[in-house]
Amino acid sequence: MDLVIARNPDPESSLPYLIRVPLGPHGIALKARDTWPRTNAVYCHRADEWPDDLDIVERVPVRSCTRRGAVIDLVLDRGRENRSQFVFTQARGREVIFWQTARTAKQARPAVTLPTARAAGQVLEILVDSHERYPWRFERQQATTMRRALPAGDYAVVLDDEIVAAVERKSLADLVSTLTTGKLRYVLADLATVPRAAVVVEDRWSSVFKLERVRPAVVADGLAEAQVRFPTVPIVFCETRQLAQEWAYRFLGAAIAHRLDDAHGDARQAELPVPGVVPPPEPTTAAVRRWAHAHGFDVPDRGRLRPEIWEASRRSTEPDTDS
Repeated sequence: MDLVIARNPDPESSLPYLIRVPLGPHGIALKARDTWPRTNAVYCHRADEWPDDLDIVERVPVRSCTRRGAVIDLVLDRGRENRSQFVFTQARGREVIFWQTARTAKQARPAVTLPTARAAGQVLEILVDSHERYPWRFERQQATTMRRALPAGDYAVVLDDEIVAAVERKSLADLVSTLTTGKLRYVLADLATVPRAAVVVEDRWSSVFKLERVRPAVVADGLAEAQVRFPTVPIVFCETRQLAQEWAYRFLGAAIAHRLDDAHGDARQAELPVPGVVPPPEPTTAAVRRWAHAHGFDVPDRGRLRPEIWEASRRSTEPDTDS
């Protein structure tokens, strides 16, 4: 009953370790990215075989190894880093396996309590695009939803029959797919036509650098280029689906409040009195002096001008008002 960790002899594999989990008569062989899930869950995949001649990295006695549904609970016979579990799940139609501890599971689901206060002090009516699959329901937020085809984004709010803000929801896999196929630019171009818009990702920014089938640098550069090209449409990473929904709710509420403030300011400005005709400015002394010389008046080259010269200048239809 040992947990055996060895180096993967396949040089082309992106998972450098082999793990034999002591479950059943022969155990389960897995390929793994690391030897233990310390700060993050370790991605694993079923191994086709367990070669005889392996470079053993670690062999640890096991106190307990039991299956509980889609999870294998593992307790090692050592003082520290002794409890973990292998989680078998599905992603995009294929099996994926994660090796995690209580610490890594807690980091993946941050223990936060979301506020219940209204966004911008109001109950929102949020439009949900009719093509959105598995949409947010905003059950924890003070909002109602209504299905409707949207020209941009997956969620939007309307004021006076005009969309004032929209949010596009993305999982990390969907974001990477639209980025690598070139569709993300079209999505952002549509969102840029809305007064306020954003893309919300249901994952962490750090997850970009753990991608396997796409080079992380390609995705990071593509997202940076997208933000430079469309600076009015931020791309926000919100860790989990729950936090992404809360961010979108607050964003849409703030957009409605901002538009209401603008409308109130425009209404107050319209109520202000319109000023009457403003008389033209008085000509300068130098301008009147030039006018007097041009019309044959005897005036000094310096000093004040006589009142009758000023009066004659005002009555003239062709005063020179140049400074």
